[in-house]
Amino acid sequence: MKIYTKTGDKGQTSLIGGTRVPKFHHRIETYGTVDELNSYIGLIMCQDINPHYKQLLKEIQDRLFTVGASLAADPEKSKMKIPDLHDADINLLEKEMDEMNELLPALKHFVLPGGNTVVSYCHLARCVCRRAERLAVALAENSFVDERVTIYLNRLSDYLFVLARKLTMDFKAEENIWIPRV
Repeated sequence: MKIYTKTGDKGQTSLIGGTRVPKFHHRIETYGTVDELNSYIGLIMCQDINPHYKQLLKEIQDRLFTVGASLAADPEKSKMKIPDLHDADINLLEKEMDEMNELLPALKHFVLPGGNTVVSYCHLARCVCRRAERLAVALAENSFVDERVTIYLNRLSDYLFVLARKLTMDFKAEENIWIPRV
């Protein structure tokens, strides 16, 4: 099987269900951003971090493929069985954040990205996740988007922020706090 099909050479692509749309279609932009996020998650996983975080990030990557499939399906035409998110997926992120937060100092300032390479990767992923969430919310204004998709992306961006803080602590790096000039 060849990886190239040439069917997109004129700027069109297919949604799951067969509907052809321009490659700049809001649905394509949304799931493309989720794919970008997944790549950043992979970058974090390649770092020397706790195996527990790697295992959870691998599970998150799987859920992001689920999110991508949900977004890539034409809500009007797709008869294909698409994997779906569960409330347990959202609850897992919340549980993990709660456990990490118990070990972290209270947050008294805004945190600037930086201080450590892997921490910075977490912040990059967090920002891409927020963009994916914004795009999904905008898409939901005019088309069906499973509510769990936007909730999951919202929770995931929070998780990535808490993970950045926890990795700062694990690497004994200094948290890069913002102290506004007044």
